[in-house]
Amino acid sequence: METIRDIYRIGFGPSSSHTMGPRAAAERFSDDNGEAASFGATLYGSLAATGRGHLTDVAISAAFSPRPLAIEWRPDVMKPFHTNAMSLRALAADGSILAERTVYSVGGGKIVEEGAPIATVAAIYEATTMGDILARLHRTGQTFWEYVEEREGPGLWDHLGEAWAAMRAAVERGIEAEGVLPGGLRLPRKASSYFERAQGFRGSLKRRSMLYAFALAVAEENAAGGRVVTAPTCGSCGVLPGVLYGMATQRGFSDAKILRAIATAGLVGNLVKHNASISGAQVGCQGEIGTACAMAAAAAAQLFGGTPNQIEYAAEMGLEHHLGLTCDPVGGLVQIPCIERNAFAASRALDANTYALLSDGRHRIGFDTIVETMNRTGNDLPKIYKETSEGGLAALVSCD
Repeated sequence: METIRDIYRIGFGPSSSHTMGPRAAAERFSDDNGEAASFGATLYGSLAATGRGHLTDVAISAAFSPRPLAIEWRPDVMKPFHTNAMSLRALAADGSILAERTVYSVGGGKIVEEGAPIATVAAIYEATTMGDILARLHRTGQTFWEYVEEREGPGLWDHLGEAWAAMRAAVERGIEAEGVLPGGLRLPRKASSYFERAQGFRGSLKRRSMLYAFALAVAEENAAGGRVVTAPTCGSCGVLPGVLYGMATQRGFSDAKILRAIATAGLVGNLVKHNASISGAQVGCQGEIGTACAMAAAAAAQLFGGTPNQIEYAAEMGLEHHLGLTCDPVGGLVQIPCIERNAFAASRALDANTYALLSDGRHRIGFDTIVETMNRTGNDLPKIYKETSEGGLAALVSCD
């Protein structure tokens, strides 16, 4: 497996696969073709079906600016490697093609170029299943985060520190921001009012209400195109920060412990990414929100002193109880049902943590089995439920 740094990419929403990844690919192509007078782009599959709602056209146009860009939308064409496909063309002044490149946005902001090896960087983790990692931890006495540090090196903590700072900033911006989110749904922000109302509660009700506010704050920032951290995607970026911000501000966990929890969560997300997918366009929202919930559940279980087996159990439940979750964004916007799902997945992550810590860590269904189940379920889902806005809520709810 590759570095967990790729799980935590810092950038601007609303979508890692539809905005962050395509913009990065367009910027590289623009830099490689400085002599071009203009550019062309053809978007395929899911990237075309929900690209306008996800601001894909805005993102790639900005990458080529001030040179003009012509975009062709082909939602009816599904490329065999991945549904999020984009072909780029650099054009001379007379319209002749100077260069062409086809890329795939495979989730979490990662881009794979057509014809290039899938694994473009060296593998860091020799263990690629949770079972193998647990066996190693039992032999060595290590925790998950210690294993991550051993494989990644101490320089990882600087990156995770930047990610945590960006997560905190997104929460704090989001609970201050008010108004209506951009797009045809005219959806009002809720995080600020939830935060204020939560102040009047006490005990567990206050903590749970604050958790909703924190997760909503980041998800709303993402929907507004704000600066967020993929965890593992933009559409699910509120789950882990919501849980961790609550742990830091309400439970008093130090930054050092929070960073260790982020390392463990990153390993969980990496296992899903390596063995299945975190792309909503490939496996539905179970790959995004389900993975985010698993990551947050593992992080919480570690913070509360869970054993490796209890942490694995929490992660397994976080993913298991999102199996089959469809990706059906209304109007192609990362708003309904995406924003609320971040809040509920954050809450479910803490439930999984509590349930796991009550146990001795032994259970029948392992994390690896759930990852494979999620992958098969995602492959069986019709494409209308995989970020095309052709089915589910998107087919029943109008932006008008």
